[in-house]
Amino acid sequence: MTIKDVNFNSAKVIVRVDFNVPLNEAGQITDDTRIRGALPTLKKVLADGGALIIMSHMGKPKGKVNPKFSLGQITDAVSVALGVPVKFAPDCAKAQEQAASLKPGEVLLLENLRFYPEEEGKPVGIDKEDPAYKAAKEEMKERQKEFAKTLASYADFYVMDAFGTAHRRHASTAVIADYFDAEHKLLGFLMEKEVEAVDNVLSNIKRPFTAIMGGSKVSTKIGIIENLLGKVDNLILCGGMTYTFAKALGGNVGESICENDKLDLALDILKQAKEKGVNLVLGTDCVAGDNFANDCNTQVCPAGDIPAGWEGLDAGPETRKSFAAAIENAKTILWNGPAGVFEFDNFTAGSRAIAEAIAKATENGAFSLIGGGDSVACINKFGMADKVSYISTGGGALLEAIEGKVLPGVAAIKG
Repeated sequence: MTIKDVNFNSAKVIVRVDFNVPLNEAGQITDDTRIRGALPTLKKVLADGGALIIMSHMGKPKGKVNPKFSLGQITDAVSVALGVPVKFAPDCAKAQEQAASLKPGEVLLLENLRFYPEEEGKPVGIDKEDPAYKAAKEEMKERQKEFAKTLASYADFYVMDAFGTAHRRHASTAVIADYFDAEHKLLGFLMEKEVEAVDNVLSNIKRPFTAIMGGSKVSTKIGIIENLLGKVDNLILCGGMTYTFAKALGGNVGESICENDKLDLALDILKQAKEKGVNLVLGTDCVAGDNFANDCNTQVCPAGDIPAGWEGLDAGPETRKSFAAAIENAKTILWNGPAGVFEFDNFTAGSRAIAEAIAKATENGAFSLIGGGDSVACINKFGMADKVSYISTGGGALLEAIEGKVLPGVAAIKG
């Protein structure tokens, strides 16, 4: 059964969304992609005549109340997006009365779920090496169940529509589903689209298949890189991890970000790519700066010959050409992670070159999937969101799904 098959008339519906949106210092939303992504599900509940309860996390408050991460800051923006006034519950675990009094067509937004350690289910203030950790973990597991049961008590239906957190077994993303029968727990429209997009990439690969993996550390992407080596024709590795590879190959990387304890790992990835016949594309040149700032002095230099006192901040002109060549003829494309410090306007050229090449390939019939906060921010910054096939709201969830892992947030609904 899908969300399309259900009529929520007169029912109370609690929907887990991912409203972990970026805010500026004034508490204003700088990118509302995630809110827009959830609207079809939220509006379906209201259009059916249901009462809507929205729950989400924001940031990493580590189980403590922190005004900086309050969802109260975005209540007005959610009201505008939905076109109806949104009420706010200042304590997500003590919203029984507000939920009970909610009438059809009304909306209640709960405060940040992660203000409670029970949401993530991790014991607070105790080290994993501590002999008492195991008992603390078991106790927290029981508390997590109670927290999930409380959230479940607010509604008749549970809808999971937060793909960005689907890879976590949290109270609101998986445990809560235990308190609803099969007819009363569903995936939202966004989750259905996300799962379908991943299936499209993995089950329906049209070749050549090019994956672009960016980011600062090779260690955080090792699982996905190794998995992709068995699937792709071209693998572009860019961003900060470039310099770990450059150093592993005997280069000098100046002050560039570099994981010195992962040099052997980098060489092993190069070896695996060769054995599997994958065209592994690494940066050959970079734009280096003498300081980590937008207005620093810059020079173009080989990625493996960066002078002392300088650091690689973006892909160089030759690298941009080689990236574009590996992308433009592809028929399936996956992009996760920028090619440089794209937040600085003077270091966007590498990421922009990738985005432009993806747009060109998509226009020529490729299926392009963009995932991960930074890649999505890139595409939006360059005004090219409508020139790619699909933009995923999840970073870690997307990568784990592509690694072939079962996502707890999906399994809790589908079994």
